Amino acid sequence: MSSPASAGGSPGPASDPTTAVSPSGRTPLSASDPPGARPPTGPPQRPSDQRRPDILAGRISRGGEGPCYGLVTDDGREYALYGTGLGTWLTGTWVRVTVGPAPADVNCGPGILVGLVAINRVD
Repeated sequence: MSSPASAGGSPGPASDPTTAVSPSGRTPLSASDPPGARPPTGPPQRPSDQRRPDILAGRISRGGEGPCYGLVTDDGREYALYGTGLGTWLTGTWVRVTVGPAPADVNCGPGILVGLVAINRVD
């Protein structure tokens, strides 16, 4: 003798397609979580945002016609920039600079001395 569900030709609970429907009403694409969906086990060992060491951004603290300028970054670091032919920069201007090795035998005042390769205003 057969059960009433199978006698009428309806599928039993094991083959019922509605059991795979998510609470949102949509059928999930996979029965398992995607890789990487697990919460982190702790903080990263290295910084996760890679920053180019030759790019700095901040405010001009000592301006003028050059070749020496001062720069203070958002984290409060002060740099002494040395670069010829890079124009006149007003104190307080927000800039992004590309730096290189510090020139020999140059003193541009307080701060970490670096060579100034390029300077661009940030609006």
